[in-house]
Amino acid sequence: MKKKIVHLVDDEIVIHDIFKRIFLEPEYELRISQNKSQAKANHSPDVDVVIMDQMIPGTPGLEIFKELKKDDPQVRVIFLTAFGTIEAAIEAIRHGALDYLQKPFNNIELKHRVDRVIREKRLNRENERLKRTLNDRFSFENIVGRSPLLKKVLGIVESVADSNSTVLITGESGTGKELIAKAIHSNSNRRHMPFSPFNSSNIPANLFESLLFGYKKGAYTGAVSDKKGIFEEADGGTIFFDEIANLTDETQAKILRVLQEKEIQPLGSNQIKKVDVRILAATNIDLLAKMKNGEFREDLYYRLNIINIHLPPLRERKEDIPLLADVFLKKFARENKKPVKGMNPKFLRHLMDYNWPGNIRELQNTMLRAVLLSGAETLGPEALTPEILGARTQRLERGGYNEKVDAFKKQLISETLERNNWVQKKAAEELSLKPSTLYELIKRLGIEK
Repeated sequence: MKKKIVHLVDDEIVIHDIFKRIFLEPEYELRISQNKSQAKANHSPDVDVVIMDQMIPGTPGLEIFKELKKDDPQVRVIFLTAFGTIEAAIEAIRHGALDYLQKPFNNIELKHRVDRVIREKRLNRENERLKRTLNDRFSFENIVGRSPLLKKVLGIVESVADSNSTVLITGESGTGKELIAKAIHSNSNRRHMPFSPFNSSNIPANLFESLLFGYKKGAYTGAVSDKKGIFEEADGGTIFFDEIANLTDETQAKILRVLQEKEIQPLGSNQIKKVDVRILAATNIDLLAKMKNGEFREDLYYRLNIINIHLPPLRERKEDIPLLADVFLKKFARENKKPVKGMNPKFLRHLMDYNWPGNIRELQNTMLRAVLLSGAETLGPEALTPEILGARTQRLERGGYNEKVDAFKKQLISETLERNNWVQKKAAEELSLKPSTLYELIKRLGIEK
C-alpha cells in the first residue's frame, strides 16, 4: 500500500517531535523542513499534504507556499498559526491553502484533518486517472464512475468494440445505453465512419421502412426525389437502434435480412444494394419475455443478442453518484455562468439516499435544477426537490434498530461538534466521551465538517 506522505515545514524542534509521534505508524512517511530551501528540496508532487508554520525564519510561510505552488499547482497546505497571526492564515487560504490550525493544536484533530485531506486528494486523483483512462480507451469523456459494476461493463465494451458482432444493450431508462453504444463505436475499426442513432419509439410505423431503407422517386405520394435511408448513409459505420422492441413485425423481418444478407432494397426500387453496417440495439424492457410471448421475432432476438451488455441502475452503483454529480455541477455552472463550485455533505447524503428511478438522466436534471436555483458557491439540501429530501427520512423509517441508532449518534455528534466549532476535545467533554472514542465514532459514522 502506498504510504501517506506528510511534509512538515516548521523550525521548532518540539513540533518535529510531536509530528514524529503523531505519524509514527508505518503507513505514513514524514518529511521535515526548517526553511524555504529545505521545503523546496523536500517537496514533490507525490506529497499528499504540507503542514506549514506561518512564521518561518527568513521567509514567511505564505511566501514558501507560493513558491511550492509554482512547481506543484495541486499542492495541499494546512497552515499552523500562533495567536495573533490568524489574519495571515486567512490570507493564505485566499491564495489556495486548505485550512489552518492554531497552536497549540489538538493532536487527534490534526491527524483527522490530515487524513481527510489525503483521502480527498487520492479520490480526486483516482477520478482523474479513471477519466483519462476512459478518454484514452473510448475517446468519450461522458462515461464517469469507478464502481465495480461499471468497470465490468467497460471491460466488456473494450473486449467487443473492435469486432463486427451485434450487441444488445439492456437496462432501465436513463442508465446511459446510448453512451455505451457510442463508446463501442468510437473504439472500433469503424470509428471514422458514421454513427447513426435511430429511436424506434418515436417513428410512425408507416415511415419506418422509408427512413431505414430509403426510397425511389415516385415510390409514394410526396416522394419527389430519390432518398437514401439510414442503412445506406451509415454504410461502413454503425447503426444504434434504441428501443428496438418497438419495431413492427414487418420491419423486424427486413432488418433480419440485412443482418443475414448484408443487403437492402429501397422502397419503389427493384435494385438490391449491398451494405456493411454494424448494428447495436438497446431496450429497457425484457426482450426475452416479449419474444416468448410472440411479440418479437425469435430469430432476430438471437441475432441481436450475440453479445449482451446490461447496464446496472444507478441505485446499484451509488459510489458513482458523487463523481457524476460533480461532473454535472461543473458543466452546468460553466454553461450557465453560475458561481456554484461544490456540494456540502448534507446535499451529497440526500443524493446517496435517493433511489433514482430515472437513473443518470434524472440525476443530470436534478443537478441542472440545483445549479440554476442556487445563488451560493456550495449546493445545500434546499436546492433539492421534496421527493429527494424525503427519501432519507423514509429510509430511516424503514431501517432497522442499528441503522436508527447510528443515525441518532451521527446527528448528535454532528450538532455537538458544530456547537464547539469542530474542536473534538471540547465536543468529547460535552458528550462525556474520551477524545479517542469520539475520533473513532467520527471516522466510523463518516462525519465530516
